Order: sequence, then structure tokens, then C-alpha cells
Amino acid sequence: MTPRNRRNFTDEFKKQVVQLNENGKPRKEILKEYELSSSAFDRWLSQFRNTGSFKEEDNRTAEQNENIRLKKENQRLMMEVDVLKQAALIMGRK
Repeated sequence: MTPRNRRNFTDEFKKQVVQLNENGKPRKEILKEYELSSSAFDRWLSQFRNTGSFKEEDNRTAEQNENIRLKKENQRLMMEVDVLKQAALIMGRK
């Protein structure tokens, strides 16, 4: 069995698939007809019901956003420390 290439779906396509399900088309038929994985389909349903958006940043919790912000800040601070260490080494040589 050959691996499938990763497919990208437009937000419009995702919305149409979700609407089919909400209008009564069985989940199993949708998955088979459009060759979708159940996890992708379930994620689209959840995202649409929660926020109406399929963008990951629109579907994050406040804690997830805070975690991302803190990771970025931590990375920036570690870079600053590295620069200061290098400067201290250079100044120590003079």
C-alpha cells in the first residue's frame, strides 16, 4: 500500500462537508465519498461548531495562546543571554 500525499482542503470545502453532515447525510457516506479520515472530519466538525472557523489560531484556548507566547518570549530571552555571554567573553579578552 503506497502512502497518500497530504491533501489541503479549502475552508469552503470543509464548510460544505460539515453542512452535508448537519443536513443529515451519514458520516460514513461522507468519509467514503470524499476519502476523508475520520479524525480530520471530526476536527472540522468540532472547529466549526466551536468557533465557525477552521483556522488553528482561532480554535486555540487562552492557555494554548499563552503557552505559545511564553515559548516565543523564552526563546528570545535565551538568544539575548547568548549574545551577552559572547559580549562578556569578548570584553574579558581586552
